Amino acid sequence: MSSMATREGWQGWDEYAPFYDWENARTLGRRDVTFWTRFARRARGKVLELGCGTGRVTRPLVKAGVDLVGVDRSAAMLAKVAGRADVVRGDIRQLPFRSGSFASVIAPYGILQSLTRPRDLTDTLRSVARVVERGGRFGVDLVPDVPKWREYEDQVQLRGRAGAAHLTLVESVRQDRRRRLTTFEQCYIERHRGVTREHRFQLTFRTVTVRQMSDALRHAGFRVTAVLGDYEGRPWDARADVWIILAEKG
Repeated sequence: MSSMATREGWQGWDEYAPFYDWENARTLGRRDVTFWTRFARRARGKVLELGCGTGRVTRPLVKAGVDLVGVDRSAAMLAKVAGRADVVRGDIRQLPFRSGSFASVIAPYGILQSLTRPRDLTDTLRSVARVVERGGRFGVDLVPDVPKWREYEDQVQLRGRAGAAHLTLVESVRQDRRRRLTTFEQCYIERHRGVTREHRFQLTFRTVTVRQMSDALRHAGFRVTAVLGDYEGRPWDARADVWIILAEKG
C-alpha cells in the first residue's frame, strides 16, 4: 500500500479523459447539474468551478447564462471543453486568480476528495477563501460511499459502444484504511475494427466526512450554512446518497 501514500490526486486524469464522459453518462449522468445551475445562478458575479474536467457541469451552466470560469490541472480533460467555456489550467491548491475575483465557487462530484493528503485540502480551502469575495458562497459535493467499496480484482464494471468502438471497463479496488485512501485501478479495453487496445491508469480518492469538511471550511474562514442529503435540497443524514455542504465566506 505504500505507493498509495505517494500518489498525487491529479495522477491518472489525463489518461481518464477519453473515457470520462462515456462512463459518467452511464453512472452519474446529469442528475447534479440542475442543483449546481440553481446554486450558481444566485451569484452576483463570476463563478469558479474547481476541477471542471471535460465540462460535464461547466457546459450546461454556461448555457444557462452563468458567468463561469473552470479550472483543472489536466490538459487532456480541458481539451474536451476548450472553446465552449472559459477554462484555465491550474492547480486548485494554488489558484491562479486575483484575490476576491469570484462571487461563488463550486466543487462538484467529490473533486476535493482527489486531494490525497490533509494538507492538500487545507491549501485548497485557503486558496478558495482568497479568491472568493467576502460573503461569497462555496458549494462542496462529497461522494459518501468511497470507503464502503470492498476490495476486488479485475471485475467487469461497464460495457458498451463508444462511437465506432466497443469499450469494456475492467476495474480493481484497493483500500488503504489507515490513510483513508481508495484507489481504483482501471483498464479500458477498446475494440475497434478488429484491433484491441488496453488503456490502464489509477485514480485515488480520500475519504472526508461531513464533520471533517465542515471543520476544515471553518478553519479556512467559511461559515457552514447548510448540509444537504440530495440534489433536491433535503436535509443530510449519514445514510444520504450525496453529501453537500454549503458555506459562506466570513
